Amino acid sequence: MRPEAFQEIQSSIPHEPGIYKYYGSSGDLLYVGKAKDLRKRVSSYFNKTWAGYKTHELVQRIERIEFTIVGSEQDAFLLENTLIKEFQPRYNINLKDDKTYPYIVIKREPFPRIFFTRKVIHDGSEYLGPFTSVGKVRELLAFIKQNIPLRTCKLDLSDKNISKGRFKVCLEYHLGNCKGPCAGLQTKEDYDEGIDHMRELLRGNLSPVMQHFRKEMKAHASQMEFEKAESLRKKMEHLQQYQARSTVVSSRLGDMDVFSIATEGEEAFVNFLMVRNGAVVDTKTITLVKKLEETPQEILGFAILHFREQFRSTTPEMILPFTLDYPEPNIKLTIPKAGDRWKLLELSLKNAEYFMQESKRRKMLHLGEVVDEEEILMQLQDDLSLQEPPRHIECFDNSNFQGSFPVSAMVCFRNGQPSKKDYRRFNVKTVEGINDFATMKEVVGRRYKRMLEEGKDLPQLVIIDGGKGQLGSALEAIDELGLRGRMTLVGLAKQEEEIFFAGDRESLKLAYDGSSLKLIRRIRDEVHRFGINFHRQKRSKAALADGLDGIKGIGRNTADQLLKTFRSLAKIAAADLASLEKEVGRSKAALLYKHFHPDKVE
Repeated sequence: MRPEAFQEIQSSIPHEPGIYKYYGSSGDLLYVGKAKDLRKRVSSYFNKTWAGYKTHELVQRIERIEFTIVGSEQDAFLLENTLIKEFQPRYNINLKDDKTYPYIVIKREPFPRIFFTRKVIHDGSEYLGPFTSVGKVRELLAFIKQNIPLRTCKLDLSDKNISKGRFKVCLEYHLGNCKGPCAGLQTKEDYDEGIDHMRELLRGNLSPVMQHFRKEMKAHASQMEFEKAESLRKKMEHLQQYQARSTVVSSRLGDMDVFSIATEGEEAFVNFLMVRNGAVVDTKTITLVKKLEETPQEILGFAILHFREQFRSTTPEMILPFTLDYPEPNIKLTIPKAGDRWKLLELSLKNAEYFMQESKRRKMLHLGEVVDEEEILMQLQDDLSLQEPPRHIECFDNSNFQGSFPVSAMVCFRNGQPSKKDYRRFNVKTVEGINDFATMKEVVGRRYKRMLEEGKDLPQLVIIDGGKGQLGSALEAIDELGLRGRMTLVGLAKQEEEIFFAGDRESLKLAYDGSSLKLIRRIRDEVHRFGINFHRQKRSKAALADGLDGIKGIGRNTADQLLKTFRSLAKIAAADLASLEKEVGRSKAALLYKHFHPDKVE
């Protein structure tokens, strides 16, 4: 929009707080901004010369301006954030954080269960979180199970069912992991008290739980129930050890959020430390891409709102590296210069700078975005219902060209990364012609028979690239080796990217952009690359060997030996007699030399 065109509409823009939207010629939303005074802010785009090319380019593209008046600066701040997330305008900050976070859910039911989930269902259940790490959630759930006896079964524990005695206690009751509410052995009040303790534990507040255990321990001791008292003492010790593993700054600090920012070129990295009862209970770093001349204050303000919305934070204090015009009321903004709060800010900045350097290093090495391999493996474990994270994965694929030269390849991934020393190539030995099913059975059987003989650890997950038929053949080999149940085999359909389990009628369709399917795609592409390269080498070698087959007295074994040494037919033809004699002996060398140099032989 030209400055003179803007002058015509300038007077219609109010001196009120609100948000403004810039649209391009095709009606596309280019930019959303907030302002204490809409007219002053919008006018600044047209009344000065911008040093930055991108801002100048934005102003040239503006064809239409819309604005919305709101009641306060805080309302403008919130509305701007909402519109940016919904419409993702081209010239606004781009937040590179599209993952789905895990929660711990307290199910809305009698004697509620608690469990891990990524899906928030609006059914009245309580969702605690989100958490930044799947591993952290599983650690928390395991810790809760060891210290707070809650049920894990899916029984309908209605008053009617319990009063009729429909259920009996299970092994979890006898192991001390459950107090048997299904059989009427635990009251709802006692069970709800355990749920309250679990909530406090997740907030990092262990004092109420410790006090409860201490009171119970003294009661058991006074009644001479020393085994029960000792069990509670061990739980208290376990709680103290768990608390010691957290980064505790000071129990007097209370709850607060800590934010810091590091910048590199057009990217900004913002770290968030969640501090509860003086302990760092969670942390997360995100990347934001600058589109205009956004200041660190503008970027950090945008990121803070994202974090506090995402993690449902209502803490009354925020620790920041610099003064920020943050409109949320009743929030204390602290810019520390020393003491415990400064130590927290320093820790946050250290995390932001580490993430920035790691991102820079990965770009230089063409490794893509910074990823948490452990979290991806945890997600794959959850998606495929595996007993443990698949830190060792192997994938098989067959390859042939127009019905000839059948070969197979296997790649190995450890901790989410290729382990190339463990890759294997297979020349098919027992199968005549092209038979993908029989070939898969042969190579899978050979691979794991060899691993058993050498006493090596088996993979947690084996991917068969080819679908149900080849999966069934691979399972036959596994059954013959007696390995069923010791590792999980799945089939991967070549076109639809669907996962098949043995015996299942329906396939499993993973989220298209999810981390699990991305890892599986990467493994599949790697086994394709590795297998195709092997197949090409074999075809080339066979073609070259065929070029020597026409020489009387030179067999296929001799041709293979020559190609292994000289690497090509041209180099064999150019070799002198002495070099050939050294490799295959005098008589065969003479035959070869005569074939390639008939004019030099008398």
